[in-house]
Amino acid sequence: MRRPGVYSGMFTGVDASSRIGPHSLPLTRIKKIMKSSAAGNVSDAKMMISVEAPIVLSKVCELFIEELTRRSWATTATQGKRKTLLHDDVAVAVNDTDNFDFLVGMVSRGGRRRGAEEDSDGVITHL
Repeated sequence: MRRPGVYSGMFTGVDASSRIGPHSLPLTRIKKIMKSSAAGNVSDAKMMISVEAPIVLSKVCELFIEELTRRSWATTATQGKRKTLLHDDVAVAVNDTDNFDFLVGMVSRGGRRRGAEEDSDGVITHL
């Protein structure tokens, strides 16, 4: 469901997501994930990633996180004066938004899925 006018000021400097400067997500970590994801598809080949690719992916991830947070926060705001975003708020936002259907199995109501493994950085690597 697209809300009219939501993205109109995104790249004009009106919104916080159009900020210029250091990225919120570490570019080296993004590049490492890109290489590890591609390594499963290519056997023993060196992967070359352009300089721009991690930067673009970082921006896309920031926008995705911002949109998911906004929709989750809208769920929280309807429930009263609570100022804390909970896992269930994110699950409701995912279930209510068609664009987030790919997350329905990963974000279920009632807490974290069993069988999720975290690496040393706290990133879920296997479900």
